[in-house]
Amino acid sequence: MSQSIFSEELSAFVDTWKDKPGNLIMVLHKVQEEFGYISREAADEVSRRLGVPLATIWGVLTFYHFFKLVKPGKYNIQVCLGTACYLKGGDMIIEELDKQIGLQVGSVTEDGKFSLEAVRCVGCCGLAPVMTIAGEVFGKITKDQVAGVLAKFD
Repeated sequence: MSQSIFSEELSAFVDTWKDKPGNLIMVLHKVQEEFGYISREAADEVSRRLGVPLATIWGVLTFYHFFKLVKPGKYNIQVCLGTACYLKGGDMIIEELDKQIGLQVGSVTEDGKFSLEAVRCVGCCGLAPVMTIAGEVFGKITKDQVAGVLAKFD
């Protein structure tokens, strides 16, 4: 038997949830929490441990936008495209990130430093448009401020 990629803690979590209803979503959330995304190898291990067909797992992973199938960058950027942020230029922030560092939604920079997600709301509508990097919130951001914000993460 090959060695598990799961930590002891994750293995124990899977064992705890193995026979409970609704276990697949809970286990996949925990796997993503540990690795930052769900690799093919991790999906294979979940399939083996839970006895769930891999096709079922991939169906869940591709249906729910929460799950990431690509390893995120060291610093994950989220740009809000909820109504307030969109109306105040959230889409222009995304365009500026592409222009400055070649980063498009759902991608990772070649050096693995930044990844980009478009999100629907970060709960800071009064600060629109909003961008977060590694959990730090940047509100009322303009495209002229993007380079300065990115420089903080060098």
